[in-house]
Amino acid sequence: MTQYTIRRILYSIPVLIGILVVTFVIARSIPGDPCKAMLGEKATAEVCARFNKEQGLDQPIPVQFWIYMNDVLRGDFGESIRYSRPVTIILIERLPTTIELGLTALVISVLIGIPLGVISAVKRNSLIDVFTMLIANTGVSMPVYWLGLMLAYVFALLLLDTPLWLPPSGRLTAGVIPTPFYEVWGLSVVEETFRYHVLEFFANMYLLNSLITFQWEVLRDAVKHLILPSLALSTIPLSIIARMTRSSMLEVLRQDYIRTARAKGLREWLVILKHAFRNALLPISTIIGLQLGTLFAGAVLTETIFGLAGVGRMLFEAITARDFPIVQAFTVVIAIGYVLANLLVDLSYAFIDPRIKLD
Repeated sequence: MTQYTIRRILYSIPVLIGILVVTFVIARSIPGDPCKAMLGEKATAEVCARFNKEQGLDQPIPVQFWIYMNDVLRGDFGESIRYSRPVTIILIERLPTTIELGLTALVISVLIGIPLGVISAVKRNSLIDVFTMLIANTGVSMPVYWLGLMLAYVFALLLLDTPLWLPPSGRLTAGVIPTPFYEVWGLSVVEETFRYHVLEFFANMYLLNSLITFQWEVLRDAVKHLILPSLALSTIPLSIIARMTRSSMLEVLRQDYIRTARAKGLREWLVILKHAFRNALLPISTIIGLQLGTLFAGAVLTETIFGLAGVGRMLFEAITARDFPIVQAFTVVIAIGYVLANLLVDLSYAFIDPRIKLD
């Protein structure tokens, strides 16, 4: 297991380097001039020349890439052109929002999608099956931006004066200020240190921070703000997981050992959960891992619609402003998310099916 894990991590290094190269080239192939995007169309040639020199954009592309690679290997993603701040600090501020949103959406997708798929397979060709698959197909077909706007319209506007009202934007209500866990626990931190950045990163996950510090008001408020964007983001992966679960369960339910288990007089729920569902988990776990990476990459529209200061929204703004360091850093982070999701899926195979040996 250990050797397999190390080997998979080593195999991922060329993939990440390739992503760095492709992202670097594509970012600089975007039409438009970063100087004009930042300083306006009326910026003179002299001003743009000084701007490009300050940002290192006057160097040849291979030289820029070499400098960038050396910085990345040292953990330095550079400084944002638009905000004049280290990209690492921006990641610490923005990435927790995207992780929180993506994981919440994945939990919703799994908790609803898998039971729907199992029920649909067990009740094959019944009205329940037709209704369940109708929901799944509808979920796949609905654009996230449309669903997000409709959810905000219904729950934030039409239900304004009812107990079902939910906030349409932001992470917390104005005036609700969470206390970082390292302050609650009396941990001494030094500004601009690695230790400080790590603690601040986890403190920016409001659900985790408020849960471990028993800040129940902050937790309730954070959950209320997360419901609508999580529902909007989870719709497509929920539908895909439900359909894959149904397909995998139908294949397993036709096997001889299922008929044998029923012939032995086992209860139907035991046959379904212990014998059928467990053997159907391999393809289901694969699709869940893929959807985890897709959720992080697909949060752009959701974060923009609901006004969440996450990686997706910042990436959209950075592409518009030709902010190359942010585009490159955030793309690499999303790629790492994909690689880790695939690695976790591969490692889970040995636990789901003991017959699989990770050599």
